[in-house]
Amino acid sequence: MSNKDAAVITKIAEDQENDRGRLMDIVREVQEKLGYISDDALGQIAKALNIHRVEVEDMVSFYSFLKRDPGGKFVIRLSNCVVNKMHGLKEVAEAFEKALCVSMGETTPDGMISLEYTACIGMCDQAPAALINGMVVTDIKPKDVPAIVDVLRKAKGKEDQEIFPSDRVQLNLRQAGPVIFAPFENGTAGRRALNMTPEEVIEEITKSRLRGRGGAGFPTGMKWSFCRKAAGDEHYLICNADEGEPGTFKDRLILTEAADLLFEGMTIAGYAIGAKLGLLYLRAEYQYLMSHLQQVLARRRRSGLLGENVCGREGVNFDIRIQLGAGAYVCGEESSLIESLEGKRGAPRDRPPYPVSVGYMNQPSSVNNVETLCCAARVLEKGGEWFAKLGTRDSTGTKLLSVSGDCKNPGIYELEYGVTIDRLLEMVCAEDAQAVQVGGPSGVCVAPKDFGRRISFEDIPTGGSVIVFGPRRDLLEVVHDFTGFFAEESCGWCVPCRVGTELLNKKMEKILEGRGTGSDLEDLKNWGNTVKIMSRCGLGQTAANPILTTLQNFQDIYKKRITDKDFIPHFDVETAFSDYYEITGRKFVEDFGKGSVKGSGKGSGKGVE
Repeated sequence: MSNKDAAVITKIAEDQENDRGRLMDIVREVQEKLGYISDDALGQIAKALNIHRVEVEDMVSFYSFLKRDPGGKFVIRLSNCVVNKMHGLKEVAEAFEKALCVSMGETTPDGMISLEYTACIGMCDQAPAALINGMVVTDIKPKDVPAIVDVLRKAKGKEDQEIFPSDRVQLNLRQAGPVIFAPFENGTAGRRALNMTPEEVIEEITKSRLRGRGGAGFPTGMKWSFCRKAAGDEHYLICNADEGEPGTFKDRLILTEAADLLFEGMTIAGYAIGAKLGLLYLRAEYQYLMSHLQQVLARRRRSGLLGENVCGREGVNFDIRIQLGAGAYVCGEESSLIESLEGKRGAPRDRPPYPVSVGYMNQPSSVNNVETLCCAARVLEKGGEWFAKLGTRDSTGTKLLSVSGDCKNPGIYELEYGVTIDRLLEMVCAEDAQAVQVGGPSGVCVAPKDFGRRISFEDIPTGGSVIVFGPRRDLLEVVHDFTGFFAEESCGWCVPCRVGTELLNKKMEKILEGRGTGSDLEDLKNWGNTVKIMSRCGLGQTAANPILTTLQNFQDIYKKRITDKDFIPHFDVETAFSDYYEITGRKFVEDFGKGSVKGSGKGSGKGVE
């Protein structure tokens, strides 16, 4: 490493006060300045922070957006989630490969442009979409690709923001409701909250029966109460803006159009639990929103809505810091998110203890969803009784639904809890749907016979993702895609998830190849339940849902794809050795005998399962 590069790293670390907890920020900035995280850079960062280099390498290796090898000046990351595949990803990818004269995963010979896939980037309502150095390009058609490549080749020296402005991202708010996207006056809810005691604020939230909008539905007032009462030197409020579930993009719109409502909700929550600092964990895919969010925070500080003596209340101090992630689905799980906030790999923690007692920096912390905090602000503005009248008895208020897939009107819908799937399909013009995935891959695949069911905690809960599949879609291909996603995104900590997701994925491949049997369906069910029960965190506990819910609701699509044989091995020796026999001129039967390896019948015992 040159002295100049070493000096750059030293300066970056000093700007973060050589704080080991800010390792994520330091590594991200080093990559931005030097292009990638070299072996020498790892050592220099470790030296500056006075930690072992393996701590830095462990963290860097975990996140998909952190690069250990040099790549292109521009990195084109095409989203390969299932909705993008449904809307022409294959043709767009081929167009990029042709225009760049490289294959996926490669860099152009001049070192200018790298091409690769990435998971869902929160743009399923305008797919196919891509990230180019953090900037978003949406609704890409094959014919658009040459112009995009040409712009990149001519963009030497320009800032990324000048190349692809953020206004390419469509809002797609199809229906606003009375909670999130109703008119809001800054400071109204905050001042009302600060005229109450923290206990009275929590009581108002409890009266509203507000439940967490991330999917689990834990009562918000109860969580805040637990956190406030927990002993600790400091308390922290954490906003989870890492919506990585494929098909989810509601937080993107809130962050764009209702950031003030969110930050007011964070301020109220901070006051209620006794926190002086709020941390917004922003997924790396939403990096393009960082400048906008920082501007909103700066304006609120100037207006006295953040900082010291909030809203003129002496001694009430609260501010917000944004932490940018680096690409890891599992960081949507609250304990993984906290580990990431602390500058570590995003591996889930053992629980108990829970974050409300031992969270960020081992201090009491309340982790709340973006939408939840917005609802909290509205509750303090209009009252808990007002909020409780919306929705259903056990699911009060409204829910933001991110709808995509085979529908005429994809986008965001703010609807009261209790809306039926049938009614939602009418609104999005998708009455002919053969299936609806509610809650993303970790949710449930609903069949037409159940379209009368309601979106609510007491019936079908969801964090917000709703993906519609039309009558021509192959649902088994969708299930295979979801299962592969979980296998890729597993943090690898526990065996049931690390191994189980791979086994399920391979079993799905066997069925799609036409070699599945009745025993394979039994294996899918048994293995899926094992992964669900034995896994350590929410990712593993829901990773088998695409298989388990379709086995329950769409049995026929599996039965049509399996043979009537009792056993077919995964491993076909004859196919594996085909090149050998072609080269040598020998025949398979000369070595193994006829039918001795494939095991065509029950109990043959010759195949490797």
